Order: sequence, then C-alpha cells, then structure tokens
Amino acid sequence: MTAPNGHAGPSSPSKPNGIEAIPAAVNHELAPQVDRKTLEHFIAELQVPFDPSLIEWRVTTTAADKARGQVIPYADQRAYTDRLNALFTPAGWTRKYTIHTSPNFQRGKDQKTVAKILVTCELSIFGVGSHSATGEEWSDDDNAATAAEAQAFKRAATCLGLGRYLYYFRGIWVDLDSRKRPKKLPSLPLWATPEGWRQGLRPDSKPEGIRETAEDRGAEANAKQPPDVSLVRQIEAMAHPLGKSLYRGILKSVARVWRPSDIQDSVTATRVLEHMRAGNRGLDRLKVILESVEAEHLQKILSSLNISSLERIDNLETLKKLVLSLEASDQTA
Repeated sequence: MTAPNGHAGPSSPSKPNGIEAIPAAVNHELAPQVDRKTLEHFIAELQVPFDPSLIEWRVTTTAADKARGQVIPYADQRAYTDRLNALFTPAGWTRKYTIHTSPNFQRGKDQKTVAKILVTCELSIFGVGSHSATGEEWSDDDNAATAAEAQAFKRAATCLGLGRYLYYFRGIWVDLDSRKRPKKLPSLPLWATPEGWRQGLRPDSKPEGIRETAEDRGAEANAKQPPDVSLVRQIEAMAHPLGKSLYRGILKSVARVWRPSDIQDSVTATRVLEHMRAGNRGLDRLKVILESVEAEHLQKILSSLNISSLERIDNLETLKKLVLSLEASDQTA
C-alpha cells in the first residue's frame, strides 16, 4: 500500500471494507487483565477517524509552474494524545523516546555534509499493548528532533490503529496561492469522519483520491436519525457511576441538553456515551490513586486546580488534570 505520509509497512489492515482485525502489534502478554471483548472495543475506538476540525493539509508535490500542488491530510500529534487520554486517561498510556544520529551524508546541490536525527518512540497502552516506530529528520533543520519525535510517535500509534485510516489517502491536486498554500481545501469523504466510520463506511482496499459517493451521502442522512431507545438507556445508566456533576456536565458540553431523551440524533448520542465511558474509566483510575493519597495532600492539589471538591468535577478536562497532578505527586513522593 502506498504511504505518502509515512511508512505503512506490512502490518496494514487487510480488511479495509469490513471489520478491522486486531493489529499484530498488540501484545496480549502485556494485557492479561483485559478480556478479548474489551480489547476489541479499545482497538475499534482507536481506529475511528479524527474529527474533521482536527485535520490539516500538507502540500507534498508542486507542478513546474508552482500554481498547483498535491495535498494529503494529516493530524497534529495533539489529536493523537487527546484520543489516547479520552480512551485510557492520561495515566493509562505512556511513551518513551530514544534518540540516535546516523553517519554523515552529503546532500543538496552543494553536497553539504549533514547527519540524520533518528528518534524511536515506544508507545505503550496499559492493558492493550505496545509498539515502537522510528522518525527521522536532517540535523540541519532547527526543529529536527521535535519533528522526528512527532513522526515516530504517530507511526507507533498507527501500528495500534490510531490514525491508520490516513494512509488510505493519496495526493489530490489543488490550486495554490503565491505562498504555495491551497486556495481551497478538499472535503473529506464521509468514511474519513467519525460519523461515517461508525455507520460502517470504509475506504477502498487501495489509497484513493478524495471523493464523495452516493453511498456517503446516504450514510450522512442516516446519521441524522434519532437515537434508538437502547442507546439512550445506556447513557442514562451512566448517571450513577459518574455522579450528578460529571454526568450533567457531559450532557451539556457534548449534546447541549439536560436529559438524554432530548438528544436529537444517534451520532451525538454515541459521542455522549463515549465521553461518559471515558469519564468512568478516569474515575476508576482516580479511585485507585486516592487509596494512597492523604486527605490534606489531596486538598492542596484540589485547591491548586481551583476544584472545591471531587463531587464538583463536571468535565473530562478537569478530571484529566486532577489525575495527572495526583500521578505526578505520587511518583515524586
């Protein structure tokens, strides 16, 4: 498979039009406490495309007159970390970098002697598995290490399914302005959006240009259907484990409603349930941490984050900050 924005490698999904298999990178020996059903759920959630608002476009090739160029979509590494935090909490995954330099090469018209910065990232998701990948950049770039780190991290993440769908895009020609920027950005096909993916749409088996088909438009219409009763009940069942503040906070921030029955479409309802499940996992992690934290120390951390009490946490960002702070203080104790 062609990989214009990275190395897809031989571990690319073999069933792009159906249900994805669990990537070979997943190490079951690292996850004995996770049953297969839960593991499959995590892998499926990792494979869901990023929200279109997080997608950026990179010009990879330009025509001789510089008036047109090929662009491909990509996501900043913050989109990757946000997805991992939402699914596993900040305490549920980790990454480790190793930096090397290669022998000097001669490059460019002036045959300048330059080394390469090679960065290996080992990404581990506790209870799921781990994988490592390498990024590279020429050392004469001021941001060589940062660029190589981001590249290595994202490549490792794709081995676990996160962001892999971006490998199915090939460059598409667009008009460029005088600064070699696209005058108009392409539209993503529906399969490359969370809504379309959850409707069952998938890319073709080979990288394709960006297009919207009748199937895409039909799936978009289906996505606007009201949520079924079972989905609403699953959301309602999260009220007790989340607590009133966090439960109401997620309903308000994600769906802008007060009650699950007021949600108008299945896509929004699914998104609400995902956020609530992420919040529940965060609370479970918080309970474990609190077992070794003294009340006085906890109160200091709550005060530093402007949180009056645990019961007042009403959003995932605040919960994430609290878990991070407690983890950091526990490691330095």
